[in-house]
Amino acid sequence: MVSGTADSRRSGALSLGFSGAVAEYYAEYRRGYPPQVFDTLEEAFGLSRADVVLDAGCGTGQLAVPFASRVRSVVGVDPEPDMLRLARRTAEAQGVRNATWVLGADTDIPALGGLLGERSLALTVIGQALHWMRHDELFRAVGPLSRAGGGIAVISNGTPLWLQDSPWSRALRGFLEEWFGTTLTATCGTSSHDRVRYAEALRSAGFGGVRELFVEYSDELSFDQLFGGVCSAIPADRLPGPDDRAAFAERVRQVLPADERFTEDVRVTMLVGQVGDAGV
Repeated sequence: MVSGTADSRRSGALSLGFSGAVAEYYAEYRRGYPPQVFDTLEEAFGLSRADVVLDAGCGTGQLAVPFASRVRSVVGVDPEPDMLRLARRTAEAQGVRNATWVLGADTDIPALGGLLGERSLALTVIGQALHWMRHDELFRAVGPLSRAGGGIAVISNGTPLWLQDSPWSRALRGFLEEWFGTTLTATCGTSSHDRVRYAEALRSAGFGGVRELFVEYSDELSFDQLFGGVCSAIPADRLPGPDDRAAFAERVRQVLPADERFTEDVRVTMLVGQVGDAGV
């Protein structure tokens, strides 16, 4: 959130700073995905119990764990050991036994071909993590690993909490900008401009049927959910320490409108591209 542009922290080196307490906040409070998202992708890519799904930048498993019950196996890849530890913990708590967790960046995805075999992936999902990746290179790498009819889904899970069109979000943004001394304009890959760039890159990489699918819903957050969601987006070196976090939370609480509900209108956007019978 406060780290500037994605270009300043490109993949290649492991760890983007989302470790420790940040990963814990991510696991507990980061917005998940409604079942309709998985239904939509299952239908679009013809997923079956024989298929393998790759979650690139899997975080703590918000996509990978729910997908596990729909396919033969899921592979989650992330550069943060703490994220993978918590993803594994969530999977075990839910009785998921067909998920594999791999420490790595997007630049390591081509190496998976030697482990999985050619054209073994039914779907590669990237859930609000593509802005940290070299997306054009990733798309070109995933094509040869994908079966006919399979492909990629770039998922934008709504607008960041501090960039929404509501009084509470505007108040939150103003406070965070003052606290961290920066202007918060990065959309984390959720803007229409971002999706146009990604769509063009998918076509350039040879994917067909490039289109957007949508799931929309409203949700009301508690203050703890809102605060935890904010903390899940702050790199560990910028997150206030344990002794200062209660004061940080109280400052956030004070700037928010006292009588307003923290309502989100969430639009989950799935930008999909598919592999033809002859491959990419």
